[in-house]
Amino acid sequence: MRLPPKSLVYQLTKKALEKVGNPNVLVNLVSRRVRQLTSGGGALGRPLISDVGNLGAADIALLEIIEEKIGFEMPEIVELTRPVGKKRKKH
Repeated sequence: MRLPPKSLVYQLTKKALEKVGNPNVLVNLVSRRVRQLTSGGGALGRPLISDVGNLGAADIALLEIIEEKIGFEMPEIVELTRPVGKKRKKH
């Protein structure tokens, strides 16, 4: 389902994706943050932005990413090589 281009969620998602760069990473960041916000316990359950108004947990998570209140690190990409088998001596 595509969201209408003018919707708040569409705009927030687009801006957050520009910050993160990878849609899969964005999904993981948002889902983890939503779990933290909805679980309630401790400091992790409080929004890191000041004005949340009537925003849902996913909107708050997206805004936190946009405003760089949440940090993340992309792992370094390492090129994999295929292992080479040892040559066996024939007897």
